[in-house]
Amino acid sequence: MANIDVLLKEMVHSGASDLHMVPGLPPMLRLKGDLAPTNHKPLSHKVNEQLFFEMMTPEQQSLLQSTLELDIAYEIEGLARFRCNFFYQLRGVSGVFRQIPTVIQSLDDLGMPKGVQRIMEIRKGLILVTGPTGSGKSTTLAAIINQINETREQHIITIEDPLEFVHRNKRSLITQREIGAHAHDFADALRVASREDPDIILIGEMRDLETISLALTCAELGILVFGTLHTNSAVKSIDRIINEFPASQQNQIRSMLSESLKAVLAQQLVKTADGSGRCAAVEILISNPGVGNLIREAKLTQIASVIYTGTAEGMQTMDQALQQLVDSGRITPEDAYWKAIDKESFANQCKDEILA
Repeated sequence: MANIDVLLKEMVHSGASDLHMVPGLPPMLRLKGDLAPTNHKPLSHKVNEQLFFEMMTPEQQSLLQSTLELDIAYEIEGLARFRCNFFYQLRGVSGVFRQIPTVIQSLDDLGMPKGVQRIMEIRKGLILVTGPTGSGKSTTLAAIINQINETREQHIITIEDPLEFVHRNKRSLITQREIGAHAHDFADALRVASREDPDIILIGEMRDLETISLALTCAELGILVFGTLHTNSAVKSIDRIINEFPASQQNQIRSMLSESLKAVLAQQLVKTADGSGRCAAVEILISNPGVGNLIREAKLTQIASVIYTGTAEGMQTMDQALQQLVDSGRITPEDAYWKAIDKESFANQCKDEILA
């Protein structure tokens, strides 16, 4: 057993989502969205190095020292898996560990809105799940893949860095590849994925132009592609993809997106009103001919209005999602306000509640 297992077990048993290990401070836990110190002694660069290297292979140790950062997955059998990020900073080598539940929650367990079930009916094209770091994108995608796995006969390929949720084959055949261990990078893995007879490809992160371009190509081939971006709205997600390309190619990309983009889920986590944890607020865009035309004609600012008026199709804006959570008592108006996209309009809409 690695010595760091003691801290990771404490993290799991306390209900924390993350463990931060930074020289000069005791290990810190993220509990219900806030950081809190543990009762352990402050860490040092030397202590961290010993703890971290004990859980790495010699190749991983060498890679961390040469690149100054490293992502790996780590598992304590019978307890949990962890996504581990190591990096060097001013005070020395540091690490952040995120707990990956061994049991994959359902969309209902996560409190996902009904519009997400509409997305489950899509069989080809590109679906984006977006949001800032720590917003639950991986958890949502795992729930979606698990539901497909339980209900459809498909070949699902996941490409991740690192591999997080582990799926058992149920009705679907699932092939899971980890960058570094099973492929050199996302682009390499995607380049060959289309030759592996996939029905569905999950891309852990669309982080560069080549990966985005290959994802669009796979979507055009009739494959259902799930990808993630670090953007906080559907409109910004579309804009981010288009602007990743040179200006000379952007008209072509708009045309491709207008046909291949099928849905965007933009989510963020908000503290629950009772202080028991966090819940997801989700903006949902489901593409239709009108949305496709707006993308093709570079009128992205008008998409927000389409989402706002598209509730019958399962769509909702982030601010509508937040308002629903406020109305149901799940979150406070104050916390909702800080997560709102149009804060002035949101404040006016629930002024009495915020001032109460």
